[in-house]
Amino acid sequence: MDPRIRNHAEIIANHSVDLQEGDNVVIDAHPVAEDLVVALHEIIGEKGANPVTTSQRTGKREQRAFLRASDGEFETPEHELALIENTDVYIAIRAGDNVTQTSDVDPEVSAAYGKAHRPILNERLSTRWCLTQYPAPANAQLAEMSTEGYENFVWDAVNKDWDEQRDHQANMVEILDPAEEVRIVSGDTTDVTMSVAGNPTINDHGEHNLPGGEVFTAPQPDSVEGEVLFDMPLYHQGREITDVYLEFEGGEVVSHSAAKNEEILTEVLNTDDGARRLGELGIGMNRDIDRFTYNMLFDEKMGDTVHMAVGRAYDNTIGEGNEQNESATHVDMIVDMSEDSYIEVDGEVVQRDGIFRFEDGFEE
Repeated sequence: MDPRIRNHAEIIANHSVDLQEGDNVVIDAHPVAEDLVVALHEIIGEKGANPVTTSQRTGKREQRAFLRASDGEFETPEHELALIENTDVYIAIRAGDNVTQTSDVDPEVSAAYGKAHRPILNERLSTRWCLTQYPAPANAQLAEMSTEGYENFVWDAVNKDWDEQRDHQANMVEILDPAEEVRIVSGDTTDVTMSVAGNPTINDHGEHNLPGGEVFTAPQPDSVEGEVLFDMPLYHQGREITDVYLEFEGGEVVSHSAAKNEEILTEVLNTDDGARRLGELGIGMNRDIDRFTYNMLFDEKMGDTVHMAVGRAYDNTIGEGNEQNESATHVDMIVDMSEDSYIEVDGEVVQRDGIFRFEDGFEE
């Protein structure tokens, strides 16, 4: 086994989920990630915890078959919910043998399925959880990389000094955490403002998401005003969506378009009322993620980017007494901030063309 796989597993167990003796652990993974699952089982055994492996979230052939055969009406599966209710640690491993496996599933069916699984999502988020990536050949192909090149890319981004990354990102947390208003401007296609008053800023240094490499918070749901062109592609439900444009008034998306697969975007926004509001504002800060790979777990962490998610806001980004945006979906989309762009916090520019004010080369 590649020693980087064992290192990956150790970071998950010891840094991301703080695995303890007696923990009930669910590992959700495609069989192509077997080596990482085996390495995790070794560590789980050493620590005296209890593993169960499933493949509920991986978009395999059986999931496609189920969704295509269904009538589009779903109830929350109580047996799956019961499993998560009795889980201390939930580890989801992204990997697959065909990243477009569900591309011919009706978007309305996928949205309904997601809505029925919302209680399970909520329960998963109450565990000590981690979402990570195994460098499978199908994911390498999507990223337009060789298998070996993609392995190097993934493990360079994952197997790093997370204490150092945390300290770097703390500079932005210090700016954003006490902020009232944030404005994002990029070229003449993006100019959006939002209130983040009272909502905490989270320093993502490889705990819930591995790799980490962002700071993020939640906007006040009714505060978002302006327009955004997400100029980096989005891969959702096995389909590529490009040039997503959203216009906000009073916090709600009042107009939207996409150059490709606009109908998928429409279905996302129609999931429920909360899907037309922003649940997250994130700022990418991981310089080891230096290329776009059609994988939001990595792409949203890239330096020189900002991402926003329509849908659910995470519990830990909501301040006491503030409203939380609720939704069955959470879909991230990215704006390239490397040129002709800036982030303004309470009227002060804190990043210009991808360079933060606490980094060398920043210009007022």
